[in-house]
Amino acid sequence: MAHTYIPLDIYRRKWIFNHKDLPVTDEDKAHILPLTDKSAMEVWNQWLSNKSSRAEQFTKGDWAAKADAWTETDDWQSIWDSEDSSLPATLADFIQWPDDTPVYFCYEKYQVIETRWDVFVRNWKCFLFFDDGPILISSKQKQAVMFEQNGQYKLGTRG
Repeated sequence: MAHTYIPLDIYRRKWIFNHKDLPVTDEDKAHILPLTDKSAMEVWNQWLSNKSSRAEQFTKGDWAAKADAWTETDDWQSIWDSEDSSLPATLADFIQWPDDTPVYFCYEKYQVIETRWDVFVRNWKCFLFFDDGPILISSKQKQAVMFEQNGQYKLGTRG
């Protein structure tokens, strides 16, 4: 399925990638691709849920609502607040994807950003300026990560 994108410079949340304290290189910005509403909805419906529009609304039938979908929980907030720019160690151990793996960072049904795994790893703190339950997935891999507002993240496997 071919996606359509919103240019990053007119994306309404573009400031998260232009924050002076967390600079994103122009090279990485070229790989941060906000999806149009229609493409975001297609990704959300196909890989997350065709019933719910936000993570807190997942219901029976959504893989992410199944207790056994999530195997481990750890903290992201303390590392986000630190000077360390590397991914939380448990997350980095859990996901060993090739750098060029396409990933989707899904805030909600109409807010999805497509990027590459290496770009996400370098800039993960920027993506988390909005932390109301976003989910990181790849259409090519089964692992998934849900970031929660309480500063925790859950590691799991897509059904």
